[in-house]
Amino acid sequence: MNIKSRLMVMNFLQFFIWGSWLISLGGYMIVTLNFTGVEVGSIFATMGIASLFMPAVMGIIADRFFNAERVLGACHIVGALLLFLAAQIEDYPSLYIIMLFNCMAYMPTIALANTVSYNALEKNNMDIVKSFPPIRVWGTIGFIAAMWVVDLMDLTKSPMQLYVSAAASLLLGLYSFTMPPRPPLKSGDARSFSSSLGLDALVLFKSRKLAIFFIFSMFLGAALQITNLFGGSFLDDFKSTYPDSFGVQHPNLLLSISQISETLFILTIPFFLYKFGIRTVMLFSIIAWVLRFALFGIGNPGDGLWLLVLSMIIYGMAFDFFNISGSLFVEREADPAIRASAQGLFMLMTNGLGAFFGGILSGWVVDFFTSGGVRDWQSIWFTFAGYALLLAIIFPFVFKYKHVPDQLKAVEH
Repeated sequence: MNIKSRLMVMNFLQFFIWGSWLISLGGYMIVTLNFTGVEVGSIFATMGIASLFMPAVMGIIADRFFNAERVLGACHIVGALLLFLAAQIEDYPSLYIIMLFNCMAYMPTIALANTVSYNALEKNNMDIVKSFPPIRVWGTIGFIAAMWVVDLMDLTKSPMQLYVSAAASLLLGLYSFTMPPRPPLKSGDARSFSSSLGLDALVLFKSRKLAIFFIFSMFLGAALQITNLFGGSFLDDFKSTYPDSFGVQHPNLLLSISQISETLFILTIPFFLYKFGIRTVMLFSIIAWVLRFALFGIGNPGDGLWLLVLSMIIYGMAFDFFNISGSLFVEREADPAIRASAQGLFMLMTNGLGAFFGGILSGWVVDFFTSGGVRDWQSIWFTFAGYALLLAIIFPFVFKYKHVPDQLKAVEH
């Protein structure tokens, strides 16, 4: 295969691993293992804990000591073993520990896979900016494919989903060692631990505009995984009222519309950023989160299926207009000398602190509205919608940003 095809396979498997369990594991833990909302939320919060420091640690190891593709391969092989163990565990304390270590192995691989891809393209004299996006989209395709495989094999409430993920992780672990070598950098080129964590960019908090942006990034980061945590168990609770409905029979297929929408909304980001600016685009994202949760609250897999489908479509705007546009905003606003650290800080605030607090607090909300094993999903989703609505009301009043389209165009070109 040529290098682009090889990188497409790598990115496909990279996100196939995650897609095998991220959307359906919550339903498995609640429905099959009878875990509480807080227990499920805390297990998903391990992604936030791992994201606080492990990408930085593994990035430094790849920069200073070992080839990046070898570090990537080793992480995935360790992850495969941990997923294999997780599939055999049914008690909360043990599963928490195993999934924490699995996330510590997996979360750094997202950045490492990018590093290996950039290196391979550069070695083959290809334009990274033009060549990488069509390669990276295969990661999203892999995520969606994994959701479909797990659903069509009827594994959404089974530990077998973890075996599927483990097999893909082992395959990618071995495959990674065949990628073009990316040796350690010269000592002068290697980033420090504080730089990798984004701590060099803490100086950006001196700017009121950027400080508010990063704080809201944390608050919005808390919302990113909520429907991933509880979407499956929400649909499963309709099995008594709509047992033969598409959403109950194929929850992952329904939820995968969100990821399909995500791939489409990415294409609209340049237009919206240039036309409206980051302040309005972020507000669009927050309002989309309000609608995402509210539509879950009033929809159902029966006559309200169209409301759930609409929520899935809206997810693309909610996720991309915050996650991707926010990253582009940070890239443009930060001094060139600390741009890498600024991106690290953005990831720490969203996928680190935001994901951690979101997992814990959302689990508490689910338990608060659960009585006798029966979950009041409408109150749960409306609470999340109310949270997003509060952010939507506050954000435009505290975040001041003057949009100048010509400046943006000059930066982009």
